[in-house]
Parts: sequence; structure tokens; C-alpha cells
Amino acid sequence: MEDNTDKKALVDENNGENKVPKKKNLSRLIVEEATNDDNSVVALNTKRMEELNFFRGDTIIIKGKKRHSTICIILNDNDLDEGKIRINKVARKNLRVCLGDVVYVKSCPEIPYGKKIQVLPIDDTIEGLAKDTLFEIFLKPYFNESYRPVKKGDLFLVRGGFMSVEFKVVEVDPDDFCIVSPDTVIYYEGDPIKRDDEEKLDEIGYDDIGGCKKQLAQIREMIELPLRHPGLFKTLGVKPPRGVLLYGPPGSGKTCIARAVANETGAFFFLINGPEVMSKMAGEAEANLRRAFEEAEKNSPAIIFIDEIDSIAPKREKTNGEVERRVVSQLLTLMDGIKSRGQVVVIAATNRQNSIDPALRRFGRFDREIDIGVPDDNGRFEILRIHTKNMKLSPDVKLEELASNTHGFVGADLAQLCTEAALTCIREKMDVIDLEDEIIDKEVLESMCVTQDHFNMALGTCNPSSLRETVVEVPNVKWDDIGGLDEVKSTLREMILYPIDHPDKFEKFGMSPSRGVLFYGPPGCGKTLLAKAVASECSANFVSIKGPELLTMWFGESEANVREVFDKARAAAPCVLFFDELDSIGTQRGSSLGDGSGAGDRVMNQLLTEIDGVGPKKNLFFIGATNRPELLDEALLRPGRLDQLIYIPLPDLGARISILTAILRKCPVAENVPIDFLAQKTAGFSGADLAELCQRAARAAIRDAIDAEEMNKKSKLEL
Repeated sequence: MEDNTDKKALVDENNGENKVPKKKNLSRLIVEEATNDDNSVVALNTKRMEELNFFRGDTIIIKGKKRHSTICIILNDNDLDEGKIRINKVARKNLRVCLGDVVYVKSCPEIPYGKKIQVLPIDDTIEGLAKDTLFEIFLKPYFNESYRPVKKGDLFLVRGGFMSVEFKVVEVDPDDFCIVSPDTVIYYEGDPIKRDDEEKLDEIGYDDIGGCKKQLAQIREMIELPLRHPGLFKTLGVKPPRGVLLYGPPGSGKTCIARAVANETGAFFFLINGPEVMSKMAGEAEANLRRAFEEAEKNSPAIIFIDEIDSIAPKREKTNGEVERRVVSQLLTLMDGIKSRGQVVVIAATNRQNSIDPALRRFGRFDREIDIGVPDDNGRFEILRIHTKNMKLSPDVKLEELASNTHGFVGADLAQLCTEAALTCIREKMDVIDLEDEIIDKEVLESMCVTQDHFNMALGTCNPSSLRETVVEVPNVKWDDIGGLDEVKSTLREMILYPIDHPDKFEKFGMSPSRGVLFYGPPGCGKTLLAKAVASECSANFVSIKGPELLTMWFGESEANVREVFDKARAAAPCVLFFDELDSIGTQRGSSLGDGSGAGDRVMNQLLTEIDGVGPKKNLFFIGATNRPELLDEALLRPGRLDQLIYIPLPDLGARISILTAILRKCPVAENVPIDFLAQKTAGFSGADLAELCQRAARAAIRDAIDAEEMNKKSKLEL
């Protein structure tokens, strides 16, 4: 008792903290993610470099786990904390360390230039490559004038063309490590090395995941700490967290993150695919789950990853099958039963988190739920940089521009974009590629390069996966295609472009921008065309909803359709939702006579809550169009919902001139066509009427041209 009292007194004296003097070992550093993709380079804070007497460009020895060491060139990085070192993924594998591990550094001043080195490729990375291309495409550019340090036994990864090839340093002369100078002889003859215990260098790690740094930091805190340092929690007298639920749209990287965590922590990884657990034999499904947890416990520290958990743990009150109920109960007891789980962390992934049994979603089972959402501009740029690091890109490729033009894209969509761009590049070279040949010519491989045009063509074919079911397009209508309506155009620019391009201004004034606009006016005046131009000019996703298609005969399904449309649009924000013929679903409540089920009223109520419930941080804009505004419910037209009411009138004389000019700008028009005279004679015409007028004139011109051609042919035959 006395000892405890003394300890408490000591803690009180130190203002509630145990102050332990920290020993400072300058050469002891914590591994941090590298920003440079070079295998031979590490980065250190400038101040720590000065303390260790290192200079930029020095060669240093880094010691990792189990007496593994490697040799690298050091650079300075002032953005890095003092006690950390940035090490590339390849060098981390050679050192057998993960992010967050400790390494030790020391200088290596007397490193000799190599007389000769022998490197051999790993067999599964050179499939389909001719042996004579290894030196020219991979080794020569990698070592040429680079003065790279190498160490016997190390692996290194070389990117060339569209491929990455792994090599192992087999022999080094005169020492176990040397610098490869222009005079060093590089031997690469010999059979490729079979991958036995060599870990794959292209295995997924934290630096292969972009766009979710914040979530990754949370996951690492929740998973790495309990696995690596369980003593921390024991000291504080609490149980470590044991479960993390990852949720988000398909393709956002949930499974990828789980694999990266397992690879980086070096923990035993046990994968359970939800549907595989199920069995027709009674009790077999629960036994499968028990076996998985027992296996993980034997190999602890371990991570159990349950993919598509909603398939094996649905809400018990909503499932008819007895097997599903028993599986859920078994999972509950395994995750937080009387028996302790040991050092086993459970990660689960789903894109339907609300269909999981609520008993799983409490502390002690899934302690933390982490949303792996749709990445923003910076996240998309990171992901594109990761996916294009092996690609041979032309200097004109602007990844920042691509990132800003891919609103609503998740990681899988961006991977598809890169693949489509590469396929477009290959398609262009098909005339010089002989598919019958086993090996493609070196000149053809070297000439292939993905350009910005390839990416632009790929953008035309790729849509965000979250909106595949909904009609999504970024229309190709510009403001110039719409004649007149100058005031309306400027109002729309302010309403939609300003919140996307200048969100800081709204924050500064503490105001939230308007989110809804209603176009009303006579038919054919350009209401739909205006909505398309808005989406095109701000490069937002454009979802066009025809009012009547949301209504179905089934009870409750019409409202569910409205909810689904808004959910998908939020996932692909910034997004413009355009409801054409809004009067078909936005009618005044209580007016739907003969509608016994009241479906119209329920759809209207759902629409009101969705428009008002659009989160303030989501760039989602609602545009409605109608030519019968008197039928709309008053609640729909209040500020906060459709707060901008814009009348699109029949065009006046000046507007008709603009419309005719816009319609005819791509058409070969004779010089004697008086557009001003046409505009004067078409008073009361709408934009659609003027377009029809021009179409009829064009059809007459086409008919005359075809008749003239046929007459010429006949006259030639008669001659």
C-alpha cells in the first residue's frame, strides 16, 4: 500500500504526469512513408543531418530488423519530423521493416566503386519480355550516370515501359557493397531467380493507397498499436480496440487498405469472404467461423478480414433463414464472448453498413466505424500518381487537370481510367504490332507513350461507378450554344460556379450558397439546354431525371427511388440533379384525386426532405424545369429549397438573332441569308421553333444538293 501511495504522490507532484527522462539516440529513427519513388534514396530532416554530420548526397548504412541492412544515398527534407526517416517501400522490404518501425543509421565514407556486379531478374516479373531488352529498357536507364549504391543480396525494382521488373544483386566485386559507376561492368546473364522466400516488392503497402490519409491514420492507430504495443493499453488498464468496420462506396479501397495493413504490420492475415462461410450442412457455417478465429489466435498477432460482412451478418429480425441468425450469433460471441480473443484484430468491409445487425456495431466488437468515402481533388491526384507511376507518360499529361475533371471517381474508377488510356495508346499502335509474334519489337515498345489525348478519350468512356445505374453525362453544351438569355446565364454562373470554384468566399461571409433553381416558362425556350450548359461549364456530373420514371406501382418504391437518386448524386458530388417536367411529381399535396394510395403525396414529402437535407458541404445542385409552375407545391418553392425562380421567356428580337446565329454557326450559310430579317419575321417563335425552322431549311438544302448530284450523274451517263 505504501508503494502505491508513493507512486501517486510522485504523479501528483508532476501535475498528473509520469515524467520519464527521454534518452536521445541520434541514429535511432522511425520509418516514415517516402515521397520519392527512388529505391536508392532516403530522406532526413536537415537539423538531424547536421547533428549526425551527414551531408546531402552522402552514402549511409541503414540497419533494420534481424541484422538486415542496406545502403542508400541521403537527401534532406525539411517537412519531415526530426526523429523520422523517409524510406522507399523497396528499401523497407530489404531491411524487413514496416512503417513506424525503428532503424539505425551510420555513415559509410569509404565505399568503393564497383569493378563488376551481377544482377538477375526474378522470374515472375519478366514474363513475355525478351532477355536482350532487360539491359536496354531497364538496367541501362536505371544505372546510367546515377552512381547508385548496391549491396549483395538486396532486391531492387526497375520501372520501364508499362512494366516493373525486380532484380536481385547476386555478386558484388570488390566488397559486399559498392557504388555502380559508368566503369562498373554489369552482368545480367544467367537463369532468372525463382521467387522462394523473397517477398514481392510490388505487394500493396501504405504508399500504394492514396486519397484517404486521414482514414489511414485512424486505422493504423486502431490496429497497429494493439498488435505492436499491447503493453501500452495494459499499463493504462484498458482493453485495446479489437475491431474496425470500413464502409464506403464500391471501389473506394476498403479491401486494399486491409491488405496494406496486414503487409505493413507483418501480422498473420486471415481472409474470410462473407458468402464462403455459408454451408448447406447444419452447424457447418458456424464451425467455419470458429476455425478462422482459432487459426488466427494460434498465429497471433493476427488480422481477420471479413469482406462483404453484410452477407453473413444481416439484421436478425429481417432474415427468414435460421442459418443466418445462428451465424450472426456465433460472430457476436467470437468477437466479444467470455473467452478472450488474444492479439487478434477483426477488420470488416461493406458498402451496406445499415443492413448489418446492430449488436455488431457496439464498442467491444466493432469499436470504430471508418467511412472510406469518395476522394476529393487532392485525393484523386494522389491516386492517379500511384496508378501512373509504372506508366510511360508523355510530358504533356497533366494529372492535376485530370484529377479536377474526375468528380465522383473512386480509386477503382481512376484505375479503369488509366487502363483505358493505355488501351487507347495500344490501339493506335495495332497496325505495327504483329499479334502472331511471341515477342514485340523493342522499337515498338519504346515508341509507346500515353498522352493527354489518350486520357481525354478515356474520360469519355469512364463514368463514376456509383452512378452507373443512373444516366450520368457531362454534356457537351457550351454557353455559346445558347442564344440570348444573358441575364439568366450570369445568374446561373453565380449560383453554381461560384460555390464550386470559390468556396472560401462563402465561408468568409458565413453564408451557405443557394442549392436549388426552378426554370419555368413556355415550352421550347431552352430550359433543358440551360441545365446541360450549367453542368458542362462547371464540369460537374449531370444526372437527368424524368419525373414520371420515378413513380412505380409498388407501395413505398417511388419514395425509395427518390432517395436512391439523391444518395447517388451525393456520392458523385459536385453533381447537378436535373428534374425535367417537375410538375409530374411535385404537385400540390392533397390534390392527387383518384390516387387512393397517396403515392404522389409521399413522393412529394420525400422530395422536400431530400432537397432540404442536402448536406451543407456537398456540392449538390437541384434544377427543376416546368411549364406549369402553378401546379407545384408551395413548400417546394420556399427559400432553402428552390430559392431561385427563373422565368425563361419567349425570345425578343435580339435574343432571336443570337439564337439563329448560335444554331447556324456550324452550318454553311450563304452570304445573302439575312439573319436580322429572319429574326424580325419570327416574332412569337420559341428557341425550339427557330431550331426547327433552321432544320427544315437545312433539309431543303440537302434535298437540292442530292437532286443536283443525281442530275449531274444522269447527264454524264447520257453523254
